[in-house]
Amino acid sequence: MKRALLLSALYLCTLVQTRAADEVDYVSTLVGTASKFELSTGNTYPAIAMPWGMNFWVPQTGKMGNGWTYVYWADKIRGFKQTHQPSPWINDYGQFSVMPVTGEAVFDEEKRASWFSHKAEVARPYYYKVYLADHDVTAELAPTERAVAMRFTFPQTDKAYIVLDAFDKGSHAEIIPSKNMIVGYTTKNSGGVPENFKNYFVLVFDRPFKYTAAVTDGNIDASSLSSTSNHSGAIVGFSTKRGEQVNVRVASSFISPEQALLNLKELGDDGIDEVSARGRARWNEVLGRVEVSDDNTDNLRTFYSCLYRSLLFPRSFYETDADGRVMHYSPYNGKVLPGYMFTDTGFWDTFRSLFPFLNLMYPSMNEKMQEGLVNAYKESGFLPEWASPGHRGCMVGNNSASVVADAYLKGLRGYDAETLWEAVKHGANAVHPKVSSTGRLGFEEYNSLGYVPCDKHSQSVARTLEYAYDDWCIYRFGKALGKSDKELKQYRTNAMNYKNVFDSSTSLMRGRKADGSFESPFDPTAWSRSFTEGDSWHWSWCVFHDPQGLIGLMGGKQKFNSMLDSVFVVYPDVSSRGIIHEMREMQVMNMGQYAHGNQPIQHMIYLYAYSGQPWKTQYWIREVMDKLYNANPDGYCGDEDNGQTSAWYVFSAMGFYPVCPGSNQYVLGTPYFNKVTLHLENGNTMTIKAEGNSRSNRYIDSMTLNGKTYTKNYLTHADIMKGGSIVCAMSAEPNRSRGTQEADFPYSFTNEMTGSEK
Repeated sequence: MKRALLLSALYLCTLVQTRAADEVDYVSTLVGTASKFELSTGNTYPAIAMPWGMNFWVPQTGKMGNGWTYVYWADKIRGFKQTHQPSPWINDYGQFSVMPVTGEAVFDEEKRASWFSHKAEVARPYYYKVYLADHDVTAELAPTERAVAMRFTFPQTDKAYIVLDAFDKGSHAEIIPSKNMIVGYTTKNSGGVPENFKNYFVLVFDRPFKYTAAVTDGNIDASSLSSTSNHSGAIVGFSTKRGEQVNVRVASSFISPEQALLNLKELGDDGIDEVSARGRARWNEVLGRVEVSDDNTDNLRTFYSCLYRSLLFPRSFYETDADGRVMHYSPYNGKVLPGYMFTDTGFWDTFRSLFPFLNLMYPSMNEKMQEGLVNAYKESGFLPEWASPGHRGCMVGNNSASVVADAYLKGLRGYDAETLWEAVKHGANAVHPKVSSTGRLGFEEYNSLGYVPCDKHSQSVARTLEYAYDDWCIYRFGKALGKSDKELKQYRTNAMNYKNVFDSSTSLMRGRKADGSFESPFDPTAWSRSFTEGDSWHWSWCVFHDPQGLIGLMGGKQKFNSMLDSVFVVYPDVSSRGIIHEMREMQVMNMGQYAHGNQPIQHMIYLYAYSGQPWKTQYWIREVMDKLYNANPDGYCGDEDNGQTSAWYVFSAMGFYPVCPGSNQYVLGTPYFNKVTLHLENGNTMTIKAEGNSRSNRYIDSMTLNGKTYTKNYLTHADIMKGGSIVCAMSAEPNRSRGTQEADFPYSFTNEMTGSEK
């Protein structure tokens, strides 16, 4: 009996320990790495980084310049690369790599590459370790925001080397034996940089060199200590006993070599174990803002892996000088200037849920990001739409307006909002002279006709829908700033322009020519043409600010719900154009036209909350979360896209989602976990409980907010920021009477304009 009691106690202790594990312990950095050009399951890499850090590190399995820098099924590692890559499609900039080798002093990436196994790999956000079999070397890394501690454990050999590869397209490397140091720079980039762009690096070793060689375009010269060429590098060597460790301290700067040395001070006097412990504490602090309690460890792993991805981008692009001033190298004009700067994000993706998530849980960080946007506008004349590090030609829309408006409307302050007001107005009525995706391509026709004509510009419907929503954001932002009706009129009026590309004969959005006629022939399942990475079935729902207006166009709630239902059964034809990976990802998921792997339709499930059938939102949310997300290397159903797809999961798991950033409302879905506690920056705490929650009990039967019955299909930002408790009684059967009244529906601009806003 005593033995049984003891075993029972030990079992309970084990449960407690499992549930009390640190949040970072649930994170897998490998989620999404089983991707390829033809099919994305995330297109991520295991980022060894601090939250929003300036420099990330990654084990490099791909060849130099390959956007797929790490893929799960690779057999060999070519080096450990400092990376600033936001996605394989945008690719990298300011990269260089470090690689330990034994035997012969080699530089070529094929010759130095080593076999490895995931069974001998530890991949954490704050620490990475792997055994390099061909060299009998164990490599370890632990980062700070701008530096990294490396430790290489060598076998007994007189031929232990560390290779520094500064990459091609113009680089420099210099060995300084008296300081056990390598310095240099790389200019390797994929665009979006001024002509004077350099990333300066410094490596400091903990012992003298017994061998040195500079590398110039593949030529190893042991008589030289310096190289400046198309492709420069350096090799330093040691004699080691078995188990002997060589420590390397690495940092870089976009400002100057001197600043790189200052950034090295982030490591302090700490070794890799202490740096790793600091990084672990930092990740736990940030991840712990959202405390999840559940008895399903796999779901916890998926959640915190998604939360980790949500906290990587946008990346810091600022540094602190010797006088403690925040400074940045401008990726727009090439000058070193004061103030914050952030980069490596595409607002076409991240305006939807990533930035609203920052506004909710990390507002002080987004205040810095808003200051960064002020600086970007001052330095380039435009707000970025896709930045890496400067303006990049990618996607459509003017979604910086949403990012700016949502932050201000959610109460963020401490930055120059008036300059951002000028910026959003300018971006709505101009297009960047060199990067046509920045500003508004087709703004002249849009402002005169009320839509972007399909015979004048590509992706015309997508542009029209996004511009209309962005105009609404500008209107809301200006109204909050106290701007005059005269100044706001254009944006208030243009917010309804989505109606001009609605085809009543199909109840879908359709390309329209400058003469007013609709594009013909019209196939709503045909990708591209008038749409961006999608078809009419995906884009017809992109009226974030006015679902009630869209419901009216479609003929009322019954027809609207029928059209929503149809999304999941209409066959995903992929024959309309050359296959791109987003098409294949939609096709293989067997969910009809619901292409969750791409952004335009991700909010669509929540639209049932506007049309009196919220239980269908609850049903489909669980279907998507259970089917399309997991914590394995194939854990996503498309590109992760700089935190957007992850933030969708994080919001949806909490039980609500920002369908319309700028409205200050979150549309209710269904809580995924038994309990979620939000530790808000204002000191308040909001708890969300799902009583009776299970895989089958996905429906909200009833709900209370701070003890009072709550029937609405949305929460306000103010509700959450006040703190308190939300309790949902879950059921296996939908409650078809809850949330069905007009008064329960979320915000729509039509209601505001008619005076019926709730």
